[in-house]
Parts: sequence; structure tokens; C-alpha cells
Amino acid sequence: MGQNSLAGLEPVVVLTGAGISSESGVPTFRGAEGMWENHRPEELATPSAFHKDPEKVWRFYAWRRQVIGACAPNAAHRLLAEMESEIDDFTLITQNIDGLHQAAGSQRVIELHGSLWRERCLREGKRWESREQESPSPLRLCPDCGSLARPDVVWFGEGLDHQVYRRALEAAGRARTMLVIGTSAVVEPAASLPLLAQRAGAKLIEINPEVTPLSAWVNERLAGPATRELASWWTGQLAGT
Repeated sequence: MGQNSLAGLEPVVVLTGAGISSESGVPTFRGAEGMWENHRPEELATPSAFHKDPEKVWRFYAWRRQVIGACAPNAAHRLLAEMESEIDDFTLITQNIDGLHQAAGSQRVIELHGSLWRERCLREGKRWESREQESPSPLRLCPDCGSLARPDVVWFGEGLDHQVYRRALEAAGRARTMLVIGTSAVVEPAASLPLLAQRAGAKLIEINPEVTPLSAWVNERLAGPATRELASWWTGQLAGT
């Protein structure tokens, strides 16, 4: 299939949420399955929790790395990477911190909420990749200055990185086609991106087995798991239907 036949879709922007990774076995970390040492993520993934007990928070994130490190990209992750290779103007925006899009081969990824596999120096703001799941001390330190580091993720009560969010806004504002996959459409400001794209003229396609607040506004809704519905939609585009 030549890329010219897909040009009518471009620019293509995809927004993904927890639903796409749930098919890889990534838990939501909410509810009973999300409990850790009798704590909920909302009690640990906050600046105040880290200030109070950084060791406990880092032990929680080490556990998350162990759980997610055992998960692999699913067919939907892999198909998005394939789509990127076929579409010239393609941007993937994700609310997930699990790194499964990159593991599947996606390169043009905007991580709205950061990455579980990245750390940040509290003193200098330097960021670096880290796949380490266990260490003699649960605390993580900057390899350059030795200051305390934190997970490079957006915690409850924090705003998004301004540069990252600006890139997401620019992509959404340019989109001609926007796929919204596996997101609850309630977490702001990510939830507003599809409507921004639609107001700018984009066609919205929602892929989600559950009805969301966005469902009433989309141009097309595919009610089912991402692994099935994304493949069906993409096959239709390649066939020109």
C-alpha cells in the first residue's frame, strides 16, 4: 500500500490511555488489584508523599517497574508502530507511563505523564533513562551530583510539563484524523485534546469498549478492545473504505 493512498488521513494523531495497555496485563493500579502495602496510588504518587517518605515512594515505583517490566506490547501497540512507518505525518500522544509504545517500535511519541523508566534530579532537573527495578537502597540518586532523584512522572496535583503539553496541543490542532484509544476521557488536560482537534476540523474516532464522556462527540465510535478494533479500522483504511 503506497503512502499516497493514506494521505487523505494526514496529519494523523493518536491519543492512548490505560485501556490499550490493559490488554498487555498492565493493571490500572486502582481498586483492589492496585493496592500496595495497604496504600492506594493516590496516597503515594504525590509530591507531598515523596517529601514525607521518599524511600516508601521509591519502593512503590520499584514494585510498579517489576509488574510492568513483565508485560509486553500487544497487537495494538505493534500496529500503531506499523502505522507510524506508513504515515508521513503521524504523532502518538500517550497518557501511559509504561513505555510499551516505544517497546513496540513507536518513535514519534509524546508522553504526557512522563515515563516509569526515567528519573529526574531534584536539584538540577536532569533526566535519564533507568530500567533498574531493584537496588541495595530504594532511594535513587543523580549520577552526576548525587542529589535525590524522583520518578520522571506527573504526580497527582502536578501540572504537565509545559513543553510536552505544547507539543501535544500543536499536534492536536493540526490533526485531520484523531484516534482516541483506551482513554477514560476524564483526566485533564488530556481529555480536552480530542475536542480541540475536532474544533480545528479533525475527524474523531474513538476505540473503547466503554462509553466515555467523549463518546457523544466523536464522528465514529468502535466499541471493543483496541487489539481488535484498531486492526479492523486500519484494514479498512488500507482497503480504501
